Amino acid sequence: MKPLTRRQFIKVSAIAAGFALAAHPIFAQQVITTDSEGLTAGEVTIPVADGEIPAYRAMPARGQNFPIVLVIQEIFGVHEHIQDVCRRFAKQGYLAIAPEMFARQGDVSQMEDIQEIISEVVSKVPDEQVMSDLDATVAWAENSSNGNPEKLGITGFCWGGRIVWLYSAHNPQVTAGVAWYGRLVGESTPLTPQHPIDIAEELTVPILGLYGGEDDLIPNDTVEQMRERLASGNSNSEIILYPDTPHGFYADYRPTYRPDEAADAWSRLLTWFEQYGVA
Repeated sequence: MKPLTRRQFIKVSAIAAGFALAAHPIFAQQVITTDSEGLTAGEVTIPVADGEIPAYRAMPARGQNFPIVLVIQEIFGVHEHIQDVCRRFAKQGYLAIAPEMFARQGDVSQMEDIQEIISEVVSKVPDEQVMSDLDATVAWAENSSNGNPEKLGITGFCWGGRIVWLYSAHNPQVTAGVAWYGRLVGESTPLTPQHPIDIAEELTVPILGLYGGEDDLIPNDTVEQMRERLASGNSNSEIILYPDTPHGFYADYRPTYRPDEAADAWSRLLTWFEQYGVA
């Protein structure tokens, strides 16, 4: 990856306030809001290989040596939903941190069209950059935020769900992961040379995949292909496929939200992290 100059870098110097414009209209009546009482929560800055990126961090206000959970964004960036997810983890005793993965490429929170986000920003984000930034985030969580790298979890949604699989292969020090409806197969390109299906058999980290049977972005046959590849390996990974459930079923601010499946999946996530030693 070619180093960036300070002039080229940082396009995004702060995390988003509220919800991304492209995510509107917001279904306010179903949005879950987690308060910050008893927490230390807010924006932080992560030193990375070629500068700094913003992130949202939430953790208990008291204590130390917290288990770390990396929270990886959807295509909408680290907007209010992702920040709230961090607070949900912090209420469970975790240090949760969501780095802004698109900081160099652009501010997706101010874009009104999803296709523009994909073509102008997401399609230009190299996997190599993401892996490096997450390595830097783990180091920061350990050295600057009371995090315990021996208890390292990762979870992510949609775009971030794919990253969960890839980062767990990149960094075998990850204790366990949970991938929410992340793409599993795709074309190999210079920026995205591998996809989850390509690393499934060599994976050593236990990943729980949470997918919807009516996902119009991730065909069921690719989920089954992933299951077969995982079964040939030794990671103890599993995939749950919820029948009649769309993409984005955990996104409580969108019409795709399914409260029953979302609650069940969150419970499974907490159990998974406890079972494999993140908690």
